[in-house]
Amino acid sequence: MKRQIRKQLLGIAALIVAVAIWQFVAEYIVGRSFILPSVTDVAAAFVNLLASGTLLVDIGVSLKHFGIGLLAAIFLGVPIGILMGWFRVADHLLDPIIEILRPIPPLAWIPFAIIWFGLTAGAAGFVIFVGAFFPILTATYTAFRSVPKVYVEAGKVLGCDTSFELIRHIALPSAIPSIASGIRISMGVGWMCLVAAEMFGVSRNGLGYQLWHNYYLHQMPEVVVYMLILGFAGLIIDHIFRHYVDQRLLRWHEGEVAS
Repeated sequence: MKRQIRKQLLGIAALIVAVAIWQFVAEYIVGRSFILPSVTDVAAAFVNLLASGTLLVDIGVSLKHFGIGLLAAIFLGVPIGILMGWFRVADHLLDPIIEILRPIPPLAWIPFAIIWFGLTAGAAGFVIFVGAFFPILTATYTAFRSVPKVYVEAGKVLGCDTSFELIRHIALPSAIPSIASGIRISMGVGWMCLVAAEMFGVSRNGLGYQLWHNYYLHQMPEVVVYMLILGFAGLIIDHIFRHYVDQRLLRWHEGEVAS
């Protein structure tokens, strides 16, 4: 307990020192808010954006875009990964298509996203889906291909006669840690794709759009505010996901018995 408290205090102290250095450099060395806004300038911009309600609207829009893309990636990436990892025929049929599409950068799909969906949440969600889909697919595929044969044989001995039963009772529980890791990676990729998609005009709202819009207006304190919000939002999303996975899905992985 003392070690954990000490670790937290050291982290807080490091943040305070970093903020103090930032303020000193911006105020007394750089001296130009356009090049490096000071902490006080950023704090004032944050208060103004929060009071106007703009910041909350943009956070909500970006989370909506992110949710659409990530959920679509999970609902498609996991089943397709299971098919390719478990059934050889599906692997042979789909692997060439996947390998051709996978190296294409997600941002290269932005023109088609705008053509197909217009400047809507669906367009931003599609770009995020493209970025998040392949890490989930790859993790699921690798996990199912790596299920130990002894597990499968034991499942057959215990009464799992069909592929569906083997997948449900043997392969899927074994693959969940790898799938969870793939989803976590895809969340980071999808968050970066979200910012880029909004910056390139897929949406007229959102954190990425406002960051680029304020840059054009030379309002650099607002730019820093949106940068920090993007960082904190990504951090919070990652922590929530890790907490849920550790407490709900992987308690058995740590030797704990679920209640």
